[in-house]
Amino acid sequence: MNSRTKVIQIDGIVGQIEISIDLPDELKNNPDFALRGLALVAHPHPLMGGTMDNKVAQTMARAFNQLGYVSVRPNFRGVGATAGVHDHGAGEMEDLLYITDWMRTPSGWAATEATAQQAWITNANALPLVVSGFSFGSFVGTHLVQKLSELGRPAERLVMVGSAAGKWELAPVPADTMLIHGEVDETIPLIDVFDWARPQELTVQVVPGADHFFHRRLHCIRNIITSAWLGMPDHRKTQ
Repeated sequence: MNSRTKVIQIDGIVGQIEISIDLPDELKNNPDFALRGLALVAHPHPLMGGTMDNKVAQTMARAFNQLGYVSVRPNFRGVGATAGVHDHGAGEMEDLLYITDWMRTPSGWAATEATAQQAWITNANALPLVVSGFSFGSFVGTHLVQKLSELGRPAERLVMVGSAAGKWELAPVPADTMLIHGEVDETIPLIDVFDWARPQELTVQVVPGADHFFHRRLHCIRNIITSAWLGMPDHRKTQ
């Protein structure tokens, strides 16, 4: 964990939720830095060793930091200091929905030492929200994005790494969803991702030689995410 990362606990639906907050470097020296948005990062399967400290999840969080987002990585139920037990995705989605509400509430950030004096928190409820997830986290993320859309507060974008296609039942996703997958993923075969993406006409960005955990290919995830944002609207330029 580096100096940009702060670990806190917030009150959740079934008890405490442990989350890591990753801050852009600019906020270390300039509390008035204008954020581009907020990013939620969901980790892989908790019964298979997945935690908020997973290397892929950390890489995604850092990529969003580079783009000017504050990233939040929660531990799912039963992991680390987060209360509860694994709920096969249902309770996990409820927790992520709860966390997005917390992320969009200025008073939540004001009560957190790491962000209490930063100017952007007063506008937290108006900042764009990116939802992202790795493996099991991508499965939960699809259902979260669907729910947010139903509630009339859609996510800015969904980013899925090591998509759980063919392993769990994914919800339909927006047309601009970003799919990043390893060519030689042994856990979720690339063909399963193609089969899921094809009828939705989604583009799959394949990392040659990458396995499920992107060993020695983590930088590819960062580069794909940061490059994809180059042509996207930046709300800060219209303020």
